[in-house]
Amino acid sequence: MTERIIGIMGAMTEEISGVVDLLSEREEMTAGMRTYYSGRLNGIKTVVVFSRWGKVAAATTVSNLILEFKITELIFTGVAGALNPDLRIGDIVIAKRLVQHDMDARPIMKQFEIPLLGITFFECQREQVTIASNAATELLGNKHLHTVFDQKELEEFGIENPKRVIGDVGSGDKFFSSSQDKHDLLAKLPTILCVEMEGAAVAQVCYEYGLPVTVIRTISDVADEKSPIDFVSFIKKISSTYSVEIIKNIFRQYAL
Repeated sequence: MTERIIGIMGAMTEEISGVVDLLSEREEMTAGMRTYYSGRLNGIKTVVVFSRWGKVAAATTVSNLILEFKITELIFTGVAGALNPDLRIGDIVIAKRLVQHDMDARPIMKQFEIPLLGITFFECQREQVTIASNAATELLGNKHLHTVFDQKELEEFGIENPKRVIGDVGSGDKFFSSSQDKHDLLAKLPTILCVEMEGAAVAQVCYEYGLPVTVIRTISDVADEKSPIDFVSFIKKISSTYSVEIIKNIFRQYAL
């Protein structure tokens, strides 16, 4: 029977540093300008790595996790900009499907379709989505949230009654910072809840290797020129803790 080995990735050091601290029997290896931290989390062999930003960086990192560390599944945790108007800063999106919103090989094939694969949306497995959803819901429960965060921290970023949502996530090598960008993408991909820069690339690699993938995104901004928060401060104070707590909740379910 193949040993279960879980890879955990984040595109910023702050998103994975707390997760690294959860590892026991920790070892480090550097390859391709990445440092891979391997160890055990709740007794399960786990490898954690900071991938850097963008689709290429994420794809090369997960490829090495698969080929060098023999992971059997992947979790990607990080932040995203909201496209759906119902999303607020501090909400959590669990990806059900992921699409590369900057893929355009027309007229050879349809916009957003991945060449040679004939796929537009990469689907996450139902079991992984359910586990991640339960983990996020547990964090966002009112009693739990206020044991993890000081009320002043939540108020600093306008976080009040954050929610967990499951749906489509768009990925591309573009940071959205205008209402027009949002409008243009939603006109073509109306089901997209939020945008980020790595998830769909990671999902493609996992699809090609036959591995399940989980993508968890904390809403850090509203992806336009009106985004009011200090992005780096939000990562350090809020989303990094979200990542740690959700990972802990996921691994508790694995142990059941």
